[in-house]
Amino acid sequence: MHALELEHHNSEGFTRGFIVKNTVAQNGVDETTNKALEVIDTSGGCGASFAVEIVSEKFEGKRLLERHRLVNTALEEEMKDIHALSIKKALTPEQWKQQQESENSKTAA
Repeated sequence: MHALELEHHNSEGFTRGFIVKNTVAQNGVDETTNKALEVIDTSGGCGASFAVEIVSEKFEGKRLLERHRLVNTALEEEMKDIHALSIKKALTPEQWKQQQESENSKTAA
């Protein structure tokens, strides 16, 4: 996952994915210098469903359900036009760093 990365298949999926990405960022879910946000159109390109991975300091001290609620609240308006949203990862910067280090050590081995 790279900072503010967006995968898309066609213009409709790209447009909605771009809106989802920007809405999450603008609503302060990922306001940290180490932020990372990945939005993937999982609908085959029509922009009806997305998977997101988010790293945010706002997740510090919060349980997974609370983190998901923050994301869903940030996307409340957009959810009217989206069929499905899957929050694949909602990590703190420290959790993300540990995950990256673990993945790098597996790759090096």
